[in-house]
Amino acid sequence: MGFATALFVFLLVAAAEAKEYVVGGSGGWATGVDYSSWASSSTFNVGDTLVFQYGGLHTVNEVSESDYSACSASNAIQSFGNQNTRITLTAPGTRYFICGTTGHCSEGMKLAVTVSSAASTTPGSSFTPTTPGSSFTPSTPEGSTTTTPSQTTPYSSYQPYGRPYYNSGTGIRIGFYGLLLAVFVVITLLNG
Repeated sequence: MGFATALFVFLLVAAAEAKEYVVGGSGGWATGVDYSSWASSSTFNVGDTLVFQYGGLHTVNEVSESDYSACSASNAIQSFGNQNTRITLTAPGTRYFICGTTGHCSEGMKLAVTVSSAASTTPGSSFTPTTPGSSFTPSTPEGSTTTTPSQTTPYSSYQPYGRPYYNSGTGIRIGFYGLLLAVFVVITLLNG
């Protein structure tokens, strides 16, 4: 396998691990959605994409932490108004977003997303695969404590065996690239 082929395979595998998150789930980017709860229900990693879906009265403004706290879009890092904004999370850290329409940020249209460098698991914990509508229970080492979520969602964010499925608007596994990779490997093997 040549360098270009190896690079192609690496990029496909990396892309297959990325997720898309529709901000606010079925509520979208609008007033009346609890974005703090929404964000805390997911783990965001470098390579994932936030999809803001909203009406013409709203905007998406990426701002600094201080402007986020002050609900100020006057010094926005970037601004969008296309009603279907896609933002790829390219680096670890916290990113801040607000609606720039007067009064909307103070009414709750603000989102802080903490981005991890890579998916990680806690040593000693494991997950039991689930089916849609059920919840998962992590196993914990002896002597440690667990907390139970106060609210369950219709679908678990756990994705067993990397299989793609839609989980209540919070994320979509990009299975197309995995399929493309499998086809590429089969063709390469058949052609010798």
